[in-house]
Parts: sequence; C-alpha cells; structure tokens
Amino acid sequence: MRPLLSTADLAELLDTEHPPTVLDVRWRLNGPPGRSSYEQGHVPGAVFLDVEHDLAGEPGAAGRHPLPDPPTLQHALRSAGVSTGSVVVAYDDGDGSVAARAWWLLRWAGHRRVAVLDGGFAAWTAERRAVSTVIPRPRHGDVVVEPGAMPVLDADGAARTARGGVLLDARAPQRYTGESEPVDPRAGHVPGARNAPFSAHTGDDGRWRSGTELARHFDALGVGEQAEVGVYCGSGVTACSVVLALEVSGRDRPAALYAGSWSNWVADPDRPAATGPAPGPATL
Repeated sequence: MRPLLSTADLAELLDTEHPPTVLDVRWRLNGPPGRSSYEQGHVPGAVFLDVEHDLAGEPGAAGRHPLPDPPTLQHALRSAGVSTGSVVVAYDDGDGSVAARAWWLLRWAGHRRVAVLDGGFAAWTAERRAVSTVIPRPRHGDVVVEPGAMPVLDADGAARTARGGVLLDARAPQRYTGESEPVDPRAGHVPGARNAPFSAHTGDDGRWRSGTELARHFDALGVGEQAEVGVYCGSGVTACSVVLALEVSGRDRPAALYAGSWSNWVADPDRPAATGPAPGPATL
C-alpha cells in the first residue's frame, strides 16, 4: 500500500461497503489538546488516538515519547477498530509528521495496510468535505501487534550510524544548531548528524512533495541508496515523517528510527552535543 492517500481517495473509500479505519491523531507540542479539536469536528467515522497515551510509553530516561509497549498499543488499536487486514488512514492538522508516527507504529507492529492522509484535516476541510462531531463507537478489532517490522536504533546505534552511515536530525534548524531548545535540558545535536527538518517534506499547501522532489532533497543531504540511514528528532514523533518521506522518495530500505531521539540522548550527561550548522565529527 502506498504511504500517502489523497483526500479524494479517502472520500471514495469511506463510501464503500468496507470503509477504512480512520485515525485522528492531532497533537501539538505545546497544546492545545488535539482531542478538543477532534470533538469540534473530524472526518466522519474517525477515532481519536492520543499521542501521549496511545502512541507512546511513559516518559523517562528512554525519552519523552518512547515506543509504547506492545500490549498497550494493541489495546489502543483494537479499541479504534483496527483488525488484521484493515486499511488504516491516519491524519493530523499540521504537516503530516504526527500522522506519520501512527503510520510508523502500525508498520513497526507488522500492519502494512496503512497510509497518511495527504494534506491532512486542513486539505479535507478546504475541499468542503463532510465533517462530523459524532463520536463513533467502532467494533473492536483483532489486530495483533508484533513489533520489529521496522528498524529501531538506541543511542549507541545512532552514534554508529552517524559514524558509518547517515544520521538525519528532523528538528528545526534553530534546535539543531543549539540556538534554541524549548523542551530538552541541553541544546545541540548528535555529533555527525545532518539537519533534515521535517517541514521540508510538504509544500505551502500542506501536501507532501512528490517522490522526485523528495529524492532530490535527500540526495542533497548525501543519502545514497546504499547508505545506512537513521533518523531522530526531539522525542521520536516527527522523525517518523523522515522515514515516510524516504519511502515516498523511492528508497527501498526503511530508515531506522532512533526512538528515544534527542530527549534520550541528553538524558546521559556523558553523551556529547555538537552545536552550530555543521554536523561536527562523529564521536563515541
């Protein structure tokens, strides 16, 4: 299944005998809560999943949004109506990077029939498509979460990738350089990592760039087809959009997600931090 689905295709699928399971995963780093937006209007039939509680584990040394344990994720997905073989479509109201977290988790769990809504809720409403305030009560699904279908890195793996492959930092340039760090206790980036802001994946209209455009983007970052690629961000949410964008670009092998990301890296005071616009020498 292609990783992106157009609004027209979703509208058509919703009108079939077996509509897809639609997940509303709106979330913002500094609020307001996504559930409030969901309750004010959502794609008809969409079920809300919360990034903090459904799509992440408890924050701690492993990071601010560590991967959820499989039973918790399985319960959340089944409660949303996800079954084995279900087509699942996730959306947010931003640039698709949060929806990519849901996409990545389902793929990691072994469920391949999942896509991100191209343009998200903004594109859906801009086209004056139907919006509902009815909170659905989906029939429980039977999906089985079997983690491991997508590669994951820990801190040591991220350092190795920075040395021998390509490690991409999906955060905004100001956080990468260390000029600004609004969330985590230390500023900067993993030594050797290259800045690849997640905002570069979409155009001004909020829709994802074409595979050709994204391929050129990653080529400019030095991502060759044979390179080992890892990605991270602040806490492992928006970095998932880099994995998705690389797939859209035509890359065959999925990039590995450093799930704990910067919030895990800086939890150890002995891990170094590079600052400035250059990757810096990879260490460790």
